Amino acid sequence: MTATATQGPQGRRPAPQGHPGGRTYPDRAPLEHTHTSPGAALDVLPHVLRGALAWTDAHRAAFELPDDVLEAHTQVNATLKPLGELAQLCSTVRLTTAPGTPEHEVAGDLVTYAWQQVESGGLLLELLRTEPFAAYPYEIYAAFAGYGLRHEGFERLARPLTATRSWAHTEQHANRQLGLVNSERRVGVVPHTDAGGVLSRTWLGGLPEPWTFEGPSGYSLTHTVFHLTDWGRMPDRVPEKTDAYLRTWLPAWADGCLESGQWDLTGELLAVAASLPGPAPRELLDAVWPVLADVQHASGCVPETGVPVQDPTPGDPYPFIDCYHSTLVTAFAAALSLRSLRGADGAVAVPGRERRTA
Repeated sequence: MTATATQGPQGRRPAPQGHPGGRTYPDRAPLEHTHTSPGAALDVLPHVLRGALAWTDAHRAAFELPDDVLEAHTQVNATLKPLGELAQLCSTVRLTTAPGTPEHEVAGDLVTYAWQQVESGGLLLELLRTEPFAAYPYEIYAAFAGYGLRHEGFERLARPLTATRSWAHTEQHANRQLGLVNSERRVGVVPHTDAGGVLSRTWLGGLPEPWTFEGPSGYSLTHTVFHLTDWGRMPDRVPEKTDAYLRTWLPAWADGCLESGQWDLTGELLAVAASLPGPAPRELLDAVWPVLADVQHASGCVPETGVPVQDPTPGDPYPFIDCYHSTLVTAFAAALSLRSLRGADGAVAVPGRERRTA
């Protein structure tokens, strides 16, 4: 639903980290040589989070679904995909921030807006009827279900479909299959396969040589962790060996992303770091967050890649399609990082009552 296992957020393959293909920043010291003061991340995170959400809120109309969204010619990646990402990432922000804070309220409003766009689940039911064995309507619905917004008609139809042999044997990348397993958990059905077995077939599950990290494997890695941890809400699902591996190599990978201007992937790696069980990786967060805060435009948006615009004048410095995902990811990673750094135990309460529609 967000980036696939082999592509970046807009379907473009990011440049491998060893071959940035763009500007580098030779005047910036590598992370291992950077001396950051303890608490540097906490100094910038509240502003980064509120800025990213404010930009997203101001551009909510750009997520609006077109009238022909159910037609065969409509591009899913330009319509339903951004809306699903809005629902998924803002629901996590809402559930990992304190009630009454501006970020908590704005994130909740954006999830409500996304739910209205899918007609309280009715539009997703129509999609499921049209494409009964496509994964994306189910995954988008699961983003809402994990937040407590449900549609009985959708689940009534999905239940027998997800019990078929065809559903269980749809061929897809292990990373994508892990996402479907998490979606099934959210909806409340028995997963069609064991998550542990699927994890072992992902790039991350193989604990690969760290120097083989590059754009596609980076997005595969981040989404493996997101699906495994239910988008950062259940850090304890990360196996001990995977946790140790990530804590060892995330700093080097983040450094490579900063050097090559891969801001979207940097944000996703920060979200992974904040989704690990146990103590927060404070040195990494303190080193990287100030850099990403400098990349964030005064309007609150963050570009996916490339040289950041420094002009603080009003207006949009980037096309919506080139910054919406990285801005959402920044908000998502910032909320998780604040939770991790503030010492929360990782348990996140979901709304007490599910709102069901027929």
